[in-house]
Amino acid sequence: MPSETVTISTRDGACSAHVLTPAGAGPWPAIIFYMDAGGIRPGAIAMAQQLADFGYVVLLPDLFYRFGPYDTIVPRELFKGDYMAVIGPLMATTGNDKAAEDTAAFLDYLDRRDDVSGPECGAVGFCMGGGMAITAAGTYPGRFAAVASFHGGNLATDAPTSPHLIAKRLTAEVYIAGADQDGLYPPDMAARLVAALTAAGVTFRAEIYTGAHHGWMKPDFPVYDPAAAARGWGEMKALFARNLAGKG
Repeated sequence: MPSETVTISTRDGACSAHVLTPAGAGPWPAIIFYMDAGGIRPGAIAMAQQLADFGYVVLLPDLFYRFGPYDTIVPRELFKGDYMAVIGPLMATTGNDKAAEDTAAFLDYLDRRDDVSGPECGAVGFCMGGGMAITAAGTYPGRFAAVASFHGGNLATDAPTSPHLIAKRLTAEVYIAGADQDGLYPPDMAARLVAALTAAGVTFRAEIYTGAHHGWMKPDFPVYDPAAAARGWGEMKALFARNLAGKG
């Protein structure tokens, strides 16, 4: 399917990004794909294309652009050793607040594309990107019609950039998928996030995938769970269809 690599100018520098599109003629609604801490690699690009094949222009930015060039990460090898020694320095260059700042440039880029149908778009994030997607949607209310977080960690903490703090600004429909084997999203955190979304009057659904681990959606992760991933893709497809269908 059609794909291209572009460079987007942000306040902090030049961010490379992949753009994946469906076959055929557009225009189509757009979705911003907030990556996991494994960075840009073939597995992430393949997932973005899978989402594009549902009928969307998918923007996959490299949120580690502030770090500079880095070696392509192979998750199944990464997790055999001290993985934080590798991804820790990369993760330190970004965060929910910085990704939200970057999103202004991402939206501006999408607005200039002839094959993007309109201003409302979707957002999806995985692991590290889950909180980024929620924060971006709350930072730009009215621009995001739907947002999904899959095995997002630290979604409701005492940090000033915690995603649950922006719940009152969300206008998008939200889907939260957590796992009962995920230490980065324990039950008390899940309850805190649900309470914040409920109090803010957000249209949302939050689920816990029984038996799944942090990263279960990623086919190049050692914890990849095909059955749980299929369920997740089904929920994602339905979420964006409800909120973006007819806008292509």
